[in-house]
Amino acid sequence: MTATLPSRRRASLSTIWQDSLTVFWGDWLDLRARVAQVAASGLISPLIYIVAFGLGLGSSIQPGTSISSDYGSYLEFILPGMVALSSMAISFGGTTFSICGERLFSKTFEEMLLLPVHPLALHLGKIMAGILRGIMTSGSVILVAILFTGKVWSFLNPMFWLILILNCAVFAGIGVITGLRVKSLESVSLYNNFLIVPMSFLGATFFDPMTLPPALKAVVYCLPLTYATTGLRAAAYGTGPAPWLNVAILFVLALGLCWAGAHQFSNQQD
Repeated sequence: MTATLPSRRRASLSTIWQDSLTVFWGDWLDLRARVAQVAASGLISPLIYIVAFGLGLGSSIQPGTSISSDYGSYLEFILPGMVALSSMAISFGGTTFSICGERLFSKTFEEMLLLPVHPLALHLGKIMAGILRGIMTSGSVILVAILFTGKVWSFLNPMFWLILILNCAVFAGIGVITGLRVKSLESVSLYNNFLIVPMSFLGATFFDPMTLPPALKAVVYCLPLTYATTGLRAAAYGTGPAPWLNVAILFVLALGLCWAGAHQFSNQQD
């Protein structure tokens, strides 16, 4: 069953926005009953990393050696990365499993494809739900970061939140496309194991990518999470110039994923 309708392609921007809010509202009705569960679901891994790496291994890493002397401690260094990591995991995983549940189990996804709305509106609605999931979880990590560092404004300034929202949008967009393409939950595990897990450790979360050899540095800077992590770190602590390049790269990635997701929706068959 295809979602392609000529009238959808002629929809105005205001209509697309209103329709995307309608799609988002449908997901919010499901999310609001599980706010605490969603907020806590992505908190466990960052807490483990904070204790194991930040408080354990981090005690032997002094600023000025493996990390810049601009940071007070290794724990302080990795906290923005923990925010990026948690928002990535939940934005991707929550969006992917939400769509898979509708497609493979409840069988309600076909009804969405029949809605007289533009495919872009369907994609944007799902992305907004993914962004909300990511913010719910990363908000919990931000609270932990503030408690550990006492730096409230570092984690609440507008630049920090702009990068965080863009990071959620990028990985929610990847989650939408993954959810539309997979044929089973086992396939989701493959994407998670070969994309999300490696990126969690290679996305500059635990190290400064500038210290890497050129070949490995090139690989690390191909990962979206790297730009989110380094951007959040710069926005939180003011190390170096404002991370507008990170913002631009994440924004372009989000736009590209919007196009790809809308195209996938317009040709989706279930």
